Amino acid sequence: MRALVEEASQSGAHRALASLGLDDDNARRDMDELRQLLSAWRDAKRSAWQAVVAWAVRIFLACVLIGLAVRLDLAGLIHAAR
Repeated sequence: MRALVEEASQSGAHRALASLGLDDDNARRDMDELRQLLSAWRDAKRSAWQAVVAWAVRIFLACVLIGLAVRLDLAGLIHAAR
């Protein structure tokens, strides 16, 4: 019984890999390349989010500084100095 189950599982695994095109000698290299590609995609996605957050923080801080300048009437001080 155990041998029958093992043979059936191996046969099923082989059919599944064959249907994905991963039943040849290059399958290992293909899987390694896919893993590298997926890792690069994740790194790029993480970097893009970090850049978006960094720009959002900069824009927010610039708005705060502009708000403070308006609130403190710093533009009036500049015009008064002329």
